[in-house]
Amino acid sequence: MNNDVLEFQCIGMDNGSRFPMEYTGRGQDKSPEFVIKNLSPNAKTLAVTLEDLSHPVKDFTHWIIWNIPAADKIKGNIPAGKAVPMLRNARQGIGYGLHRYAGPKPPKGKKHIYRFTVYSLECEINISANSTKRNFLKKAEKHIIQKGSIIGEFE
Repeated sequence: MNNDVLEFQCIGMDNGSRFPMEYTGRGQDKSPEFVIKNLSPNAKTLAVTLEDLSHPVKDFTHWIIWNIPAADKIKGNIPAGKAVPMLRNARQGIGYGLHRYAGPKPPKGKKHIYRFTVYSLECEINISANSTKRNFLKKAEKHIIQKGSIIGEFE
C-alpha cells in the first residue's frame, strides 16, 4: 500500500464537526456527497467506510461501499442495494447498514465519534456484496493507492 493521503471534503461537514442531521439515523439517513481533492491519476475505483469509533465493538462499521468509479466527486444519497447501478454497480457490503448507508444514531444523550474513510484503488475488488469491511480491506490491501479520513460527532 502506498501511504499517500487522499484529501477529500464531506459536503456540509468539516473535519471534527457535528454531523448534519440529514446524514444521521435521526434525520434523512442519506449518504453525504464527497469531493475528492487530490485523486491519483492511477486510481480506478474508490471505496468509502463509515465507522463508529465510540461503539463498544471496536471501529463498528456503519457503511462499506467499494468499486465506485474513480472521479473527483461521489454523489450523495446513494440508494440501498448490493449493487448500485448509478455508480456502475459499485458494491455495498455488510455493516450496520445492510447493503446501504446507515448514519449515526447513538443512544439518546450519548455523543459518539464517527470516521469516514475514502480509499482510492488501482483496480476493482471482486468480492461478494455479503462481505464486511474486514473482508474488503484484506482483499484490497495491496491495491490501495491513497487513503484519507475525516471525523465527525453526533449525539
